[in-house]
Amino acid sequence: MYGVCGCCGALRPRYKRLVDNIFPEDPEDGLVKTNMEKLTFYALSAPEKLDRIGAYLSERLIRDVGRHRYGSVCIAMEALDQLLMACHCQSINLFVESFLKMVAKLLESEKPNLQILGTNSFVKFANIEEDTPSYHRSYDFFVSRFSEMCHSSHDDLEIKTKIRMSGIKGLQGVVRKTVNDELQANIWDPQHMDKIVPSLLFNLQHVEEAESRSPSPLQAPEKEKENPAELAERCLRELLGRAAFGNIKNAIKPVLIHLDNHSLWEPKVFAIRCFKIIMYSIQPQHSHLVIQQLLSHLDANSRSAATVRAGIVEVLSEAAVIAATGSVGPTVLEMFNTLLRQLRLSIDYALTGSYDGAVSLGTKIIKEHEECMFQEAVIKTIGSFASTLPTYQRSEVILFIMSKVPLPSLHHPVEAGRTGENRNRLTQIMLLKSLLQVSTGFQCNNMMSALPSNFLDRLLSTALMDDAEIRLFVLEILISFIDRHGNRHKFSSISTLSDISVLKLKVDKCSRQDTVFMKKHSQQLYRHIYLSCKEETNLQSHYEALYGLLALISIELANEEVVVDLIRLVLAVQDLAQVNEENLPVYNRCALYALGAAYLNLISQLTAVPAFCQHILEVIETRKKEAPYMLPEDVFVERPRLSQNLDGVVIEFLFRQSKISEVLGGSGYNADRLCLPYIPQLTDEDRLSKRKSIGETISLQVEVESRNSPEKEERVPAEEITYETLKKAIVDSVAVEEQERERRRQVVEKFQKAPFEEIAAHCGARASLLQSKLNQIFEITIRPPPSPSGTITAAYGQPQNHSIPVYEMKFPDLCVY
Repeated sequence: MYGVCGCCGALRPRYKRLVDNIFPEDPEDGLVKTNMEKLTFYALSAPEKLDRIGAYLSERLIRDVGRHRYGSVCIAMEALDQLLMACHCQSINLFVESFLKMVAKLLESEKPNLQILGTNSFVKFANIEEDTPSYHRSYDFFVSRFSEMCHSSHDDLEIKTKIRMSGIKGLQGVVRKTVNDELQANIWDPQHMDKIVPSLLFNLQHVEEAESRSPSPLQAPEKEKENPAELAERCLRELLGRAAFGNIKNAIKPVLIHLDNHSLWEPKVFAIRCFKIIMYSIQPQHSHLVIQQLLSHLDANSRSAATVRAGIVEVLSEAAVIAATGSVGPTVLEMFNTLLRQLRLSIDYALTGSYDGAVSLGTKIIKEHEECMFQEAVIKTIGSFASTLPTYQRSEVILFIMSKVPLPSLHHPVEAGRTGENRNRLTQIMLLKSLLQVSTGFQCNNMMSALPSNFLDRLLSTALMDDAEIRLFVLEILISFIDRHGNRHKFSSISTLSDISVLKLKVDKCSRQDTVFMKKHSQQLYRHIYLSCKEETNLQSHYEALYGLLALISIELANEEVVVDLIRLVLAVQDLAQVNEENLPVYNRCALYALGAAYLNLISQLTAVPAFCQHILEVIETRKKEAPYMLPEDVFVERPRLSQNLDGVVIEFLFRQSKISEVLGGSGYNADRLCLPYIPQLTDEDRLSKRKSIGETISLQVEVESRNSPEKEERVPAEEITYETLKKAIVDSVAVEEQERERRRQVVEKFQKAPFEEIAAHCGARASLLQSKLNQIFEITIRPPPSPSGTITAAYGQPQNHSIPVYEMKFPDLCVY
């Protein structure tokens, strides 16, 4: 009996004896390498024993852990690692189960060294490509445990750093092991992503300051490798780089929730950093999915604090700029629509003071300056994203924004009341600011495409509003579109330079497309420039913008005809200041004189006609000596020097139209057209832009109708033919084309905007008049055929044709077929 008991060790299975032999008597001696080689050879020779080897090693490890024999635990894990690296047989799955069971046991331990040991073994296992698939393996415990380790709060800073890095490595190993294996548990499920992503962001957020205590520069690279933030960033990039199309949403949503829960939108530095990592890590064709997630999150936070919404918008701006280099797809207009909607909501919040529209005890009071900050962030985002778009998409965005601007017309009614007026004004200003951001730097060779009719009509209708700030935005927007060679900043200040070559202007010949554009829209532009000069509320900035617009039209879109019309326009502005029918203030009149002087000085040097330049220079020199208040150098300054008596301006101070037409006519310009004073056609559109109610619009249209109606025409006595009569007839004959075009536009606009009853009544009256005229014409021109039987004598001896009906006439036989 005792002999049998003594030889039990020899009767144990061979795999157990081989496993026992790898453990030395003193654990500090480490793994017995020769015996480990024998165990490895045995496992390769008898793969069916591999699962038993794993089970026995697991049993020993669990026992050693319980007995605190940590040296033997390390030896067992080293043996498991070597067996995993060497064996890739069909029965590896059962061995892996034993391995994962031992790793889990180590991770459950409270000892940091055992946790790190288990993590290192798991990472080695994650890097192994298995030959056989596994259908039942689960990593839920490892995801939870590694995420917990990422949030370690150990008292010792060094140990805490090691545990957190082990947790990050473990999550990285789980991702590598499962992301490309369809048979494994889906790591992209929300239950896993909600643990993995926040754990990485937590370490990315808390950058340890210990690396600044590096003893020498030579150890800096090693310290950087030990930084959890750097490791978390690499892991996050790897995770997002492996994400497929359908998994982006599950990976981004935890990021948004983490930023919400930790209030990280307000400093917005970390949020921007996170999304830069995201945008540069995912595949370019998936960028629009991230943009959509951010837009949805912005809508979900519509009632959050303005600082939070501003942070989301800033992040959206950075992400959109990066996404634009890839593929943004159909999210372009969706993004602008969301931003404009948030802009309108912010305006409502600022006006009402609450998110609900009514202030109560439980209502959160809104700070107006924070809403202004949010609005500026939205406008900046619109501009930065639009600047990355191609020309065709940018044009669509411009039209889209312009269609949102509330205008005073029947098709876009404005809100009534004080609150409605404020809301309309703020909305107009914010949208025009956005449009200015989008138009800045816009390059389009064809002005017909850059400024289509529907856009230009709506834009110019806002140029005549009472609000000075809105008018200034419109002028700046026009300047941005017309300036295609970067000359805008050279006309930021108004002056009368003796030599404009110092400006180094970039001038190209007017193209055919530009000529067509000016033929179609020049009179519309001139009229709005002229009417803008008449506004009493104009400031220095308005006159600077008008000067820049005139100058850029002369450089970008001018041919001989346009130059002549611009000179006529500026001379009409001079007459406006001289006659002063609008009762303009002294400053406005002096500003108009100065504006005319600056522009004519510029255009004279651009045309390079010596006699023209000489006349302009003579007037400017005369003004410098006797009337400096008519020059920009004295008017457009911080403290303008004005004259209180502008009614006695002598002719030597004025630019004379007769003299200019004479000198330019001799150089090949159209002298006849130069002799004609510019008279703007005041249209229904100009008046509608300043109306206050729809009722005024209808009454205005009725007035225009009655004035142009043929029923109201009256006979006037014949005028005496004089020189003035002949001159007026010549002017009318030359301007007949412009009047005809305006008349057609008025007719079209009348039928678009007038009420149905008014149109029906008007058309009925015209129809009856037309019918009576037709009856008169028929009686005069249509006569019955003469009677074949001759004539009869009517009363008073006058012969009269006898009318015979056609059906009673007798025709020759030859006429019958």
